Amino acid sequence: MSINRVNISGNLTRDPELRATASGTQVLSFGVAVNDRRRNPQTGDWEDYPNFVDCTMFGTRAEAVSRYLQKGSKVAIEGKLRYSSWERDGQRRSKLEVIVDEIEFMSRGQNQGGYGQDGGNTYGGGYQGGYAAPAPQPAPAPVQAPPAVDVYDEDIPF
Repeated sequence: MSINRVNISGNLTRDPELRATASGTQVLSFGVAVNDRRRNPQTGDWEDYPNFVDCTMFGTRAEAVSRYLQKGSKVAIEGKLRYSSWERDGQRRSKLEVIVDEIEFMSRGQNQGGYGQDGGNTYGGGYQGGYAAPAPQPAPAPVQAPPAVDVYDEDIPF
């Protein structure tokens, strides 16, 4: 048995790009920067090293989410890894990306109206893989978003 789940949080590295497949399925692509902390062997100081992760969402959720994201937005993502490989100009290329199942907006001022089950800032559910559009879901009733809390990375003790 194997498990293919990933959870990351970070900031968008570029504005999201929304496009559609030939069959009309919406595809949202964006990048997220995630820092890794390592001790510098020369100085002994802790330093941040960025990792850049490509992320993709599908379906009507992709279109809805695209309206709330922009470069610099802080998000938390849950999804699965997908490996792709292709050939371009005689060279073999590959990439590992996250197929987003759930996304939570963590930046101030995002998603004030809200969808989702947790008080209004998570979009998710329904994606079963492949490029087919997910089954239509009934629109959730509007939910009052919880008040914003000023918590920053520097406030977390680890």
